[in-house]
Amino acid sequence: MIGAYLNIMTEIKSCKRCLYNSNHPLGIVIDDEGICSGCRIHEEKDTLDWKDRWLKLEKLVKNYKCRDKTNYDCIVPVSGGMDSYFILYIVKEKLGLNPLLVTYNKYWNTPLGIRNLANLRIKFNCDILTQNVNPRSVKRIVKTTLRSFGSIYWHCIAGQTVFPVQIAVRKKIPLIIWGAHQGMEQVGMFSHEHEVEMTRRYRKDHDLMGYEADDLLSDFDVLNERDIWQYRYPEDEEINSIGVRGIYLNNFVRWDPKAQHELMIKKYDYETSKFERTFDCYDFVDCYNYMNLHDLLKFYKTGISKVTDHASREIRHGRLSRNQALGLVGYHQQFNPNYLDLFCEWLGVSQRSLQYVIDMHRNKDIWEQNANRNWKLKIKSDVKVQNEFPSRESFIENSSFSRNNVNEYITIGKGYP
Repeated sequence: MIGAYLNIMTEIKSCKRCLYNSNHPLGIVIDDEGICSGCRIHEEKDTLDWKDRWLKLEKLVKNYKCRDKTNYDCIVPVSGGMDSYFILYIVKEKLGLNPLLVTYNKYWNTPLGIRNLANLRIKFNCDILTQNVNPRSVKRIVKTTLRSFGSIYWHCIAGQTVFPVQIAVRKKIPLIIWGAHQGMEQVGMFSHEHEVEMTRRYRKDHDLMGYEADDLLSDFDVLNERDIWQYRYPEDEEINSIGVRGIYLNNFVRWDPKAQHELMIKKYDYETSKFERTFDCYDFVDCYNYMNLHDLLKFYKTGISKVTDHASREIRHGRLSRNQALGLVGYHQQFNPNYLDLFCEWLGVSQRSLQYVIDMHRNKDIWEQNANRNWKLKIKSDVKVQNEFPSRESFIENSSFSRNNVNEYITIGKGYP
């Protein structure tokens, strides 16, 4: 089991181009020229023959079309806040497939996310299945993962990555189509030419931080079989009997999240909202906690927050200079997370208790307390706190999380008026 989430090296090296360093939790390599593996793999996007790769994708999916129309052609995992619109645009409008949409109810849904998901189903005219794990089990799992390894988001990632595979086995739909491979896009874990597909091992080691559902059970914990069975990955024999495979579109389509979102805003009325802890207002607008408490925990454990991911991505696409990116990180990273009151009320804990637990998961190799018991990073960083909002590229903010200035979790949302 991968219990150690972060591997501290004797010397931390930083990429000269983007803002990542050798402490990245997914693992990153800095070459002799001071450029990281993520930036090097991004360079492939300028050299690959994307027309040829598109033809490969068309040839691949052709074999999965259900000719007698008695079943779906593929499964597409979706949400109301990431790349779901663009994936469906490619899958349905460009490839002509008939997908079954599947989604996992994370319970921390924003009204905007529910609206985007409903609009997605309507605009693309697709069938959808939603996994709703009972709320008591979800809360017990969140308490366990938060206390054990400092994650509130394990259940979301586990549900989002296992439910599509379970449905693929159950309904005998062998092809699952995902968007971008995070390890490739962020740290260059693979080349596009490897055409890597989703695997059980990658899901456990990286998506789930080393913990499968059964790893959460112990003699001293509150979880039992009733709580975790819905998060179990199907057995290899079941997967192989159907021939289930999960492909990533970014192996075949040049991936650019900002450009893709803005196309979806124009064509399909995707709505966005600003965040305080990052400048990107397109990602994860469906969740109250991802860019807030979840991001703070990531920062405590790794020294890297989501704004660093966004800034590094924009440097690679040539839309930000390194100095501009440092200014944005310095400005956004200083904000405390919002909506902690909603989370504490939902989980049934006090904010003081929550702060005590999340402070337990600060990585002591990279954090230290001064004489006033204030925390600061020990690792050297070019990021400086910015009190004024720095100049930046434009993002389209056309909505907000809440409706009528009321913030509340939409625990079940099947439509939107």
